[in-house]
Amino acid sequence: MKIKFCLFLTLILCKSICAQERLLLYADSIPNSTKIELDSTQIPSLEIYQPKEKGSNVGILIIPGGGYQFLAYEQEGTDIAKSFATKGITAFVLRYRLPSSLTMKDRTIGAIQDAQQALRLIKTKAQTWDLDSTKIGTIGFSAGGHLASMLGTKFHHNYIQNAERTSLRPAFMILVYPVISMDDRITHIGSRSNLLGKMPTERQKWLYSSEKQVSFDTPPTYITHSGDDQIVSVENSIEMYKVLNNNKVQSELHLYPKGNHGFVLNLPVAEWMDPILEFLKKQGFYNKNRK
Repeated sequence: MKIKFCLFLTLILCKSICAQERLLLYADSIPNSTKIELDSTQIPSLEIYQPKEKGSNVGILIIPGGGYQFLAYEQEGTDIAKSFATKGITAFVLRYRLPSSLTMKDRTIGAIQDAQQALRLIKTKAQTWDLDSTKIGTIGFSAGGHLASMLGTKFHHNYIQNAERTSLRPAFMILVYPVISMDDRITHIGSRSNLLGKMPTERQKWLYSSEKQVSFDTPPTYITHSGDDQIVSVENSIEMYKVLNNNKVQSELHLYPKGNHGFVLNLPVAEWMDPILEFLKKQGFYNKNRK
């Protein structure tokens, strides 16, 4: 009986989601690279999940976490993409380079280069997927939340070649139990060490603390976290929300009392996704009334 039910769920998903495709981020050489070749699993790319039925013309760039040490690519990437696709949202899972002094000339910017390049590609090719280029946002989990928050606070600076001057500002940010700050008080030390090294300068801590980079034109932001998170302090999300609010950026903060790190992965999809969709509706990005 259980096997038949799983098969039924698989068939339902297949009917609502198109088969994914993969797109390399760079046609030629990868920027900021040394002569050491990347492993095939580290070549920057996008995996694309489209709704089988005509969607909402909204696109979302999904950035998995992993402490800048590995990628939780399935749990916080492809599984999430399939859920968004069932809601009519085209989802793009980002495989980004992990910081490395062996493969990068500057380990601190490789990930943000890949994130900006991904957003640029999605926007320039938006018509390919029947998307509105002004409705392309991002969601990031844990350290992926840090990278997503950098996308939303550092878009004035091009870390990549952008001859056509495509806007690198995401339309919205969704930050899920995110690493935000590099400040000693609340940072996730592992993520900071992997990104900036074990002894970052005060200047580096400031530059890579997203709460320090918020401005009035930071995109609308939805944040969620659990109060008992033992890995990434909830103070990251609280501090980010305070600064967003002070800058009059449209934002929401949803805190759960329990669940620890990765809590959304243990919830029914509707429980964590419905509030996100409501937020996107209120911001004028999502109007697809699907169940």
